Order: sequence, then structure tokens, then C-alpha cells
Amino acid sequence: MNHIAILTSGGDAPGMNAAIRAVTRSALDQGMTVHGVMQGWQGLVDGQFRPLSARDVGGIIQVGGTFLGSARSPEFRTERGLSKALRNLAQHGIEGVVVIGGNGSQTGAHALSQLGVHVVGVASTIDNDLPGTDITIGCDTAINVTLGAIDHLRTTGSSHNRAFLVETMGRDCGYLAIMAGLAGGAEVISIPEFEVPASEIAQRLRAAYERGKTHAIVVIAEGVQESAAKVLAYFEGEQQRTGFELRATTLGHVVRGAPPSAFDRILATRLGVGAVKALSDGETGVLVGWQRNEVTRTKLADIVGRTKPVHTELLELARVLAK
Repeated sequence: MNHIAILTSGGDAPGMNAAIRAVTRSALDQGMTVHGVMQGWQGLVDGQFRPLSARDVGGIIQVGGTFLGSARSPEFRTERGLSKALRNLAQHGIEGVVVIGGNGSQTGAHALSQLGVHVVGVASTIDNDLPGTDITIGCDTAINVTLGAIDHLRTTGSSHNRAFLVETMGRDCGYLAIMAGLAGGAEVISIPEFEVPASEIAQRLRAAYERGKTHAIVVIAEGVQESAAKVLAYFEGEQQRTGFELRATTLGHVVRGAPPSAFDRILATRLGVGAVKALSDGETGVLVGWQRNEVTRTKLADIVGRTKPVHTELLELARVLAK
């Protein structure tokens, strides 16, 4: 393996840049040449390549997002788009590709590997819903950003006898909401896998008020049917139903753009180096992840179309501890 390319795809995650840095420098150390693909799969289709040196990836380990960029590419999913991507790889002499991203990104990686390209995926998504790894790059940072917001809201909520409905990212997966809510002592956590209806949220908040609590936190994942705004509207003008004055805060993409935590920087570094090692070993069609405290490889064929379930027993734990 002499020439490789790196691309980042899907939603950006804190630590992606650290992974790019690790892949680049470890590959250069093995005598490989490295190209960065700009703007994800669309860049592969359009032939947007740039050579990467050790200096090109200097000073990025602490920066969130991905300096290579990311973009959706419906064209890549077509036969014509795949053909263009293969042609561009051949023209640049690329023998292996490292794909840093989540579920959709690794689905694309698998499709490319099926066409004979040596492809290795690196697990990166704030949702931590990717099978084949215990934790994904970006998840730890996203949890801590969400937790910081919860802590701040709890302080002001206590000052004003308020309950805050905190809506965080998570799409169809509630892992981020569960972990931040549990760490933040939330009274209620509502996720797509186990949604708590507005009527039950009201009951739990009322019970907290009657136990003498001066504030309360409800963490809601963005993928639920009843969003924080809808729950707030449900209670509008009926403060007596909870005892608290209610406010809603939507965190949104703010959880993506933070500088990666120490854990995410180290995880990204180890997985990036592991991806280059996999290519050097002749592996293809695998995801490099972190399982049982070590770098592992899982076949992409075993991952595509699947999501990792959340541990819903943590919701019951959070309910008990919130009393």
C-alpha cells in the first residue's frame, strides 16, 4: 500500500480532525503518500483531492469539525456516481481509502469496498449508534457539552423555581440524551426508543415539586414525536400542572462544534493509526472501532443497515436517582 486517501462524511463530530491527523502522519511514517478528499463523497465523485503533508495537519488536533469538509452526495449512490469515484481514485493512483464517519458514511464505505477498493472505516458520530464499537469519536465531547448546558440551566432554574426542557441532538438515537441526562440528574429523559408523553412528564414534574424540589430538568432527544417545543405548548398557561414555570432550550448543532475532549482526541488518534495499520495488513471492508479497551476491526457487511441499541435500563436508573 503506497497511496491512500482520507475522507470525512456525514455529520461532523469533534475529533474528526484528530483522526485525519493520525491517519496522515502514521501513513507518512510508513512511506505512503496521502491525499485528502474534500467535501466527503461528493468530493470523491468530483475529484476534489489535495495532497496532505505532516504540516498540513498541524495545529488541528484541538479543532472541532473536519477541515476536509463534509457533504451529502445523492450522486455517489448512483451507478454513474460510483463510476466517477472509481475513475478519480484510479487517476490519482489511490490504493486505499479511509472513511471517517457514522452509519451513512460506512454504508458508502461498504459499497466502495464491494467494487474492489481497499476501504477501512473509522467510527465517528456524536450519536454513538454505530455497531462494531463501544464508543465513537465525538460522542464524549457532545455529552460533555450537553451536560455543561444542563448544569448551567439547573443553576438558573433553582434561582427562579423553574423547570427546563432541554432538547439535544440524537436524531433516531437517544444515547446522548440518556448519558447527559443521567450525569446531569435529570428528572425526566425522553428518547425515540422510549418516549415519555407530555402527560407523564407533567406528573413527574409535579411529583418533584411536591417533594420540595426548587427546579427540574427534562432532557428530550430531538427525534421524539413530542419535541421540547410541543411539550412546552402542552403546558402553556397551566403552570399549576407542574408547580414549576417552564422554559425550553434547544441545543442543536452547538454540541457538534466544540473542541474535542481529551478522550475524543486520544480515541481518534488510536483509531486513525489503527486504520492505517489495517490497510497495511491488507484488510478491506472493515470498521476500526474501540471495544473492550482495544482497537478492533469489524466487517462493514455486519454493520450496514444496523444501529446499536441504547441501554434503556439507564432510564429507570435515572428515574430512581432523580427522586
